[in-house]
Amino acid sequence: MQERIYTIPISEVFEPKEGCPICRMRDILEERCVEYITGAAMMEPDVRVETNRLGFCKDHFEMMRARKNRLSLALILETRLAEVHKELFEKKGILGKKQEKREPTCYVCQKIDSVMEGMIGNLLKLFSSDADFRRLFSEQEAVCLPHYELLMGQAARKLSKKQLPAFKEALDPLTERYLAALTEDVHFFTTRFDYRFGGKDAEWGNSKDSIERAIWFLTSRK
Repeated sequence: MQERIYTIPISEVFEPKEGCPICRMRDILEERCVEYITGAAMMEPDVRVETNRLGFCKDHFEMMRARKNRLSLALILETRLAEVHKELFEKKGILGKKQEKREPTCYVCQKIDSVMEGMIGNLLKLFSSDADFRRLFSEQEAVCLPHYELLMGQAARKLSKKQLPAFKEALDPLTERYLAALTEDVHFFTTRFDYRFGGKDAEWGNSKDSIERAIWFLTSRK
């Protein structure tokens, strides 16, 4: 069941030519994971053990809440709260020991990171072996900053010294070109508040949503 949920043809992710393809990949995986967690996973004991242990971050709790399946979310919260109580107050032998800070964890974040690593590994193999995919890759509108760094990090580890320069040569323009245009749009936005350039009544061009696009570019999140 889980394998089918997280199996996405890479070429399908790259078929649209809008935004960042790695953002699309992550968004599809997140939606499928959240749908699974609030649906079929209710009947999967091994998944419930992991969600009880790891919990969820605020973003993924909000995604689950937005699905309006409040009963499923309440059941998840009920068993997660019981697990937290057991961890904090029912374990024996901790009296007198230094209390360690609890690091936040999230089942969806960990699952998506794990699946994404495998998919990007497959992406790199496809780029190195398939000319049609290399063309599809080069036709993308943009790659956001976090996913540029993710791709280059994995490429540096997984591609040969011969393959790496070709991948970087294809990837760099997708981020650099968008960054240059975005910088110009943000600057143009700031000039709209300067009376010397016509003030707020001047034309906005492509700059009106430049703040939102800059936040997305820097964080990968809209």
